[in-house]
Amino acid sequence: MTNTIKQLAIVSGKGGTGKTSIAASFAKLAKQRIVVDCDVDASNMPLVLPHTIIEEIPFLGEKKAVISQDRCRGCGDCVIYCRFNAIKDFYVVEPVLCEGCAVCTMMCPYEAIDMVDNQSGTVVISQSDDQPFLFAKMGVGQGNSGKLVSELREKAKSIAEEDNYNLIIIDGPPGIGCPVISSITGVSHVLIVTEPTLSGMHDLERIIQLTKHFRINASVCINKSTISSDNIEKIKEICSKFDIAVIGTIPLDMDFVKAQIAGKTIVEYPNSVASQAIKSLWERISQLLNL
Repeated sequence: MTNTIKQLAIVSGKGGTGKTSIAASFAKLAKQRIVVDCDVDASNMPLVLPHTIIEEIPFLGEKKAVISQDRCRGCGDCVIYCRFNAIKDFYVVEPVLCEGCAVCTMMCPYEAIDMVDNQSGTVVISQSDDQPFLFAKMGVGQGNSGKLVSELREKAKSIAEEDNYNLIIIDGPPGIGCPVISSITGVSHVLIVTEPTLSGMHDLERIIQLTKHFRINASVCINKSTISSDNIEKIKEICSKFDIAVIGTIPLDMDFVKAQIAGKTIVEYPNSVASQAIKSLWERISQLLNL
């Protein structure tokens, strides 16, 4: 990655805080950007960003065991050693249960088991507002979502370097797990979206601690800020404890719902109070990133 490419990740400790709506709004407000939806297990940004698919690239995750019926002698060793009970009657591997550990291949005395590539998802490259928009389709019951996020980000960086984009906006998944870590590693700044609820405050501390652990610059935005003034103060206390700035508040606004029903972003409703708050937030983010 060149030094001129800035990467902004929008994440949240819990789902439902409005993270994707804010990320999609930033995509509309940025003049030149690449957008990446890294919430590969539940990609929702394509619902609010009209797009045209350019390319779909198979994603090969973990390998799966396949038993050759020609070489298998039915000794049963593979059944004994498979701790995931993935080998069923007549020595056939159930792909959903196979974790790709390859123990069966090592224990088979007849070398009848092979580990083969398995397509567990798809990387989708599209255009939205004539600019790149990348997302992924994870297969049902498939793993390696963190690796798929890494593939998405690598592809985005490659496009940015080739076509001279200086900003990548990342819509990360909720939580603090592997896909989140893959989404924020190496970014320029993380914007944490929270809400003034008990679960919102609890999960805010967890995601802040994650960014602190990896020493990534971060700030906080409070969405639905008008639902509890008491909890707003508690969020500010949490942020103060971790020395992290609250750079924006967005009031609860039913225009959010109207926008989602219409498949649009909230900033396409310029008179809404939430839209105006997000525009102010974007200006602050632009200053932080020196855009």
